[in-house]
Amino acid sequence: MYDAAIIGGGLAGLAAALDLAGRGHCVAVVERKQYPFHRVCGEYVSNEVLPYLRRLGADPAVLAPADIRRFVLSAPGGRTLTAGLDLGGFGVSRYALDDFLYRLALARGVTFYLPATVTETAFADDTHTLTLADGRQLTARVAIAAHGKRANLDRQLARPFFAQRSPYLGVKYHLRLPGFGRDVIALHNFSDGYAGISAIEDGKLCCCYLTTRQNLKDHGSIPAMEQAVLLQNPHLREIFGAAEFLYPQPEVINEISFASKQPVEQHLLMTGDAAGLIAPLCGNGMAMALHGAALAAATAHDFLTRRTTRAGMEDAYARAWQQHFGMRLRVGRAVQSLFGGPRLTDAVVGTLQHFPAVVRALMKQTHGVPF
Repeated sequence: MYDAAIIGGGLAGLAAALDLAGRGHCVAVVERKQYPFHRVCGEYVSNEVLPYLRRLGADPAVLAPADIRRFVLSAPGGRTLTAGLDLGGFGVSRYALDDFLYRLALARGVTFYLPATVTETAFADDTHTLTLADGRQLTARVAIAAHGKRANLDRQLARPFFAQRSPYLGVKYHLRLPGFGRDVIALHNFSDGYAGISAIEDGKLCCCYLTTRQNLKDHGSIPAMEQAVLLQNPHLREIFGAAEFLYPQPEVINEISFASKQPVEQHLLMTGDAAGLIAPLCGNGMAMALHGAALAAATAHDFLTRRTTRAGMEDAYARAWQQHFGMRLRVGRAVQSLFGGPRLTDAVVGTLQHFPAVVRALMKQTHGVPF
C-alpha cells in the first residue's frame, strides 16, 4: 500500500509527488503518457511559484526559461495596451518542465505507472483502491486527483460539469520568430477567442489559443479557421506570416470547461485543473496547479502523520483551496466575459488604456503572492 497515489502526472501531480516524497512518504503516480510529451498549455508561469519550487529542489532556472516582465493585450482590430507585470513570470515548455519534474521525482523514489490510465476508484475501510485499464490495482491511504481538465474519471465520479458540453477548444504551437520580445507575454484577441504568445526556452515561442468548436465547424479545418478568424487581428497576421512553425500539426484539446468544480470528490483531493480552471486569458493556470499541489500535499501530510483525521484533512483542503483560488476563478470568468466579441473587446481595450491602475488590479486579482 502506498501512502499517497496521484492520478495524473502533470504539474500538480508531479509537484505533489515531489512534496510528499520529500516529507518521507511512499508515493505512486499514474500518468497516461510517457515523458516527455507536449501539452496544450500557455507555458507562462507567474514567479509566485519560485519559492515553492526551490523548496522542492526543483528550481526551473536549470531549464533556462525566458524572463517575462511585460504584458501586451490587443483587440481584434489591432488596438493594444501594454502593462508591466509586478511580480513577473517565466516561460518554459511543458515538454521540458514536466520531464524535469518527472526525473526529479524518479530519483527521489516516486513510483510511476506509465503509460497507464485509472478507470475506476473506490474507497472502503479507510483505503483508496485505484483500478488501472490493464486490471492492476493500487491501494493508498490518500488519493490525489490531478488528471487535468476533463477525463473519464470525471464521468465515473458523476461530476456535474462533465454532463455539460463545453463550447471551447485549445490549440498550441511552438514557433521561432526573431525579434519577438523575450520579456513579453502577448494576448491577442479575435472573434470568439484569444491567443497567448510568449517566449520559452531555447529561443522558442509558445503560441496557444482558445476558440470555439463553432468557429472550427464554420470553417472546416484549423488552417482555414486561422486564416478566416485569427488572422483578422493584424498582430496575429504578422506573427503567423513571419514565424517558423516547429511541428507540423498543432496540439489540440477539446471540451475545455470553466464550470465550477469541487476540490474534494468522494474522498479524493482534486487539484490542478481537475479542481478548477482559470480562464486562459488570465495566464495563471500553471501557477495555480503548483499552488494547489502545495495545499494538497500539506493537508495530506497532516493526515498521514496523524495530526488530523480524514474529515479534517478534506475540510482543511477544501477551505484552503477556496480561500486561495475561489476569487481568482470568479474574477477570471468575469474578465473572460469582457472579451470575445470584436466590438466589445475593442471598447474594453480602449477604455483600459486610460486606466492602468485597473489593469494592474485585475492582474493582481488573478495572480497570487509568493508561497
